[in-house]
Amino acid sequence: MPENKKVTPQKPDPEEEKKRQQQMQRRMSFSVSYLLVGMIVLWLFQEFVLTPMLFQASEIPYSEFKQKLADKQIVEVTLRANDIIGKMKNPTPNATPAVVPFETIGSAESDSKLIEQLQAAEVSFTFQRPPSPIGSFLVAWILPLLLLGGFWYLMYRRTMGGAGGGLGSIFGVGKSKATEVKADDVGVTYKDVGGADEAIGELQEIIQFLKTPEQFAKLGGRIPKGVLLVGPPGTGKTLLAKATAGEAHVSFFETSGSEFVEMFVGVGAARVRDLFEQARKAAPAIVFIDEIDAIGQSRAGAVRFGGNDEREQTLNQLLAEIDGFQTTHIAPVIIMAATNRPEVLDPALLRAGRFDRQIAVGNPDLIGRLQILKIHSKGITLAPDFDWERAARMTPGFSGADIANVMNEAALLAARRNAESVTLADFESAIERVVAGLEKRSRVMNEGERRTVAYHESGHALVAELVPHGDPVSKISIVPRSRGALGYTMQMPTEDRYLLTMDELQDRIAVMLGGRAAEKVVCGEISTGASDDIMRASELARRMVTEFGMSEKLGTVRYAGQQLQYLGGAVEDSSNVSQETRELIDREVQRIVTEQYERAQNLLREHRAALEALTQLLLTKETVDGSAVKAALGKG
Repeated sequence: MPENKKVTPQKPDPEEEKKRQQQMQRRMSFSVSYLLVGMIVLWLFQEFVLTPMLFQASEIPYSEFKQKLADKQIVEVTLRANDIIGKMKNPTPNATPAVVPFETIGSAESDSKLIEQLQAAEVSFTFQRPPSPIGSFLVAWILPLLLLGGFWYLMYRRTMGGAGGGLGSIFGVGKSKATEVKADDVGVTYKDVGGADEAIGELQEIIQFLKTPEQFAKLGGRIPKGVLLVGPPGTGKTLLAKATAGEAHVSFFETSGSEFVEMFVGVGAARVRDLFEQARKAAPAIVFIDEIDAIGQSRAGAVRFGGNDEREQTLNQLLAEIDGFQTTHIAPVIIMAATNRPEVLDPALLRAGRFDRQIAVGNPDLIGRLQILKIHSKGITLAPDFDWERAARMTPGFSGADIANVMNEAALLAARRNAESVTLADFESAIERVVAGLEKRSRVMNEGERRTVAYHESGHALVAELVPHGDPVSKISIVPRSRGALGYTMQMPTEDRYLLTMDELQDRIAVMLGGRAAEKVVCGEISTGASDDIMRASELARRMVTEFGMSEKLGTVRYAGQQLQYLGGAVEDSSNVSQETRELIDREVQRIVTEQYERAQNLLREHRAALEALTQLLLTKETVDGSAVKAALGKG
């Protein structure tokens, strides 16, 4: 006989049961609230809008009506079941109109002598049949209730639909503004990304999970829910996220943190719910939130006026959605986000189980810049002798977006001079245009100013060549630029540097002050042309003292405020520094800058002949390359 197997009923998912209960509560609260508000609105409409609109006559007491009837002021009346309406002469003499409508409470049944009095006053009167109570009830109550019910149904569908509930979804306000890109339409892969090999390596297992999730499920591994891309602006974080979706061949939802925040409280939370609901339906997929710091800023120490802050509610909803998000092998969904301000993010957003994997995407090194140049030069006709490596060396510290901009500017400059291809000279001119601005040869300087600028730039170049750790000079110019520079000295580092010693930093300060030192040595007086050099030298010296611990008097102690990791600059915070320490910091900064300024002057005095020779060459040609510096010093 066949064995009877006992079927065990499947237990409902507690999470799904909780969601169903919450949905029922939202529906009930919405329906009750709507019913109460609808009845109040209907009563107010009938009392203050419909009734005055239908009955525009002024109401008078019945005694006043009888008195006007006796005085023959009544023109005509209509006798109804419970009231009397009609027209009477205007009580204001010589007024327009001559007759005005009126209404009074009374009837012929309650006043038996009314008909005789009307006949005696020669008033035209008529009787009006009482209206049907069913018709009055239909017009006054049933029709408005049907309209309110239809409007309730529309709002109910929109409210309980894709936006995840809440009044923020009415009329689509709570709908997510994320752009969905289908898997076949992504069109970007890792071949279109350069200079991010380490980040690509970190993302490979994300791709494998999206492609073959059963492989990870077999071993019991759990893939991270959230991946946070951090780095300076323009390094390709958005491009990297889109390329990950292209490599995995999955749908891509792209949105920005600012699109969640609105002036209406609850809209941001509704949009978060809608975004994750769309991602679940489109799985496998990648959800990408750019500039997540717009909604993910730390809540510590924030001043809140009440508990309904929109940004905080949006962040709380985002945290709750990530916690309840199941990256299962059946419907895998990965959440990716990008920011250039990781130091301001809320710690709850970065804890394990949420955005627990952070991938740094920094400015590319020499090899990375070479890859980016080749990617962004596709479609651009380059000269056969275009030196890729030299072009990459000319862009230290540039991001991928900066390099793309320079390459585009080089193509425009070549097209402007009707060239058949882009040369390395065009690329170098594009760098100068991006960094310093357009040449302004129309700006005419007198001979004294040109001479001062020539000495200034020659001082920068010679000190850079004379100090032990100076970067080689590639170009010097005294042609004014649109960004306010009257001239510039361009240096080309031989390699990318990530650590700098105290001597190297002092050499950099000496190079910055070389222009002011040349003016002092030759002219005996100083000008305003060194304001930017002084600012950068002072800032670097202060960082040496307050951040790098390069002062014997202050020791290895940090006195600076919070440093912005990728945007540069610092948030000044001197609350923990005494007045005496601040004065000592100022003296140490002044000492470092003064020592390097005097050092630059001594170097230029020792090589005064080279300074004069290089200055005369600049006054003649206006623009020279780095070989002129070596020639002036007798090194080449």
